[in-house]
Amino acid sequence: MSEPTGAARRRGPFKVGDQVQLTDPKGRHYTFTLEAGKNFHTHKGSFPHDELIGSPEGSVVRTTGNVAYLALRPLLPDYVLSMPRGAAVVYPKDAGQILAFADIFPGARVVEAGVGSGSLSSFLLRAIGDQGMLHSYERREDFADIARQNVERYFGGPHPAWQLTVGDLQDNLSDTDVDRVILDMLAPWECLEAVSKALVPGGILCCYVATTTQLARTVESIREIGCFNEPTSWETMIRNWHIEGLAVRPDHRMIGHTGFLLTARRLADGVEPPMRRRRPAKGAYGEDYTGPNADAGTAR
Repeated sequence: MSEPTGAARRRGPFKVGDQVQLTDPKGRHYTFTLEAGKNFHTHKGSFPHDELIGSPEGSVVRTTGNVAYLALRPLLPDYVLSMPRGAAVVYPKDAGQILAFADIFPGARVVEAGVGSGSLSSFLLRAIGDQGMLHSYERREDFADIARQNVERYFGGPHPAWQLTVGDLQDNLSDTDVDRVILDMLAPWECLEAVSKALVPGGILCCYVATTTQLARTVESIREIGCFNEPTSWETMIRNWHIEGLAVRPDHRMIGHTGFLLTARRLADGVEPPMRRRRPAKGAYGEDYTGPNADAGTAR
C-alpha cells in the first residue's frame, strides 16, 4: 500500500528537496529548500546544506559565526505563512476552524471558491486525502498559478485529489453530490443558488468573509434562499502567553480579527426551514437597510 501524497516528505532524515525551517536563538525562522552543494547564508555566517542532508529532524547546525540553529521541517501552519503570496492567505487559526466546523473528513467531496495563495487548499487536501475530491475555483489566473506552485511545493508534486479551475464558480460549477462547499470571496451570496444545487442534503456550506456588512448580507441571503438551516457565525482570536519563571503574562501582541466564518447545512429538497422563534431587535431592519428581506420590517 503506497503512502498518502506528501507523507514521505514529513518523516525520516532530511533529503534533497525537503523544506527546512531554521530557528535562531531569538526564535526567528528561516525557511529554505535543501540542495546538494549549496550553502545557507545569514548575517551570522553560513553552513553547507550537505551538513543537514541525511541528518535527523531536530538537529542543530552551527554557522561559520558559531551561531546555533535548530533545524526542523516546517509544519503546515508555518509553511502557509512563509510561502509566496498572490492574495492574502487564510490564517491557520481560521483554517483549523473550517476543518473542524465544516467537518472535513477523509474522502470528502469538497468545492472551494477563492483559492488565493493556496493556503486553505493545502489544509483541505491533507484532510480529505488521496481518495477525496477538492475542486477549487479561482477567478484570477495569476493567483491560480501561485496557488498551484505553493500546493505542489508542499506535497512534492501534483495532488491526485485536486482540480483547479480558473473562472467564476457560479458560471462554471458542474460538480454534483458535493459534501462541503467553502466560499472565500467578496460576494458569497452570488453563489448560493449554484451551491444549493451541488450540495447533498445535510452537506455543509462554510463562508469566510472579512467585514460585518458581508457577514450580514450572506446570512440574510442564506435565510432568504430557504434551503439551508439557520446559519451560525463567529470569529476566532489567538493570544499567546509569555512564560519565564514567575513572569507569566499574555503577550503584548495577538492574532486578532482576520475574518468571520459562518456555516449552514443543506436541507432535503422540498423542505422548508423551521420558522425562527427569535424576533429581530426593533430597528434591525431600519430605513437604511437595503439587503435581503428589506421589506420585512420588525414583524419578521
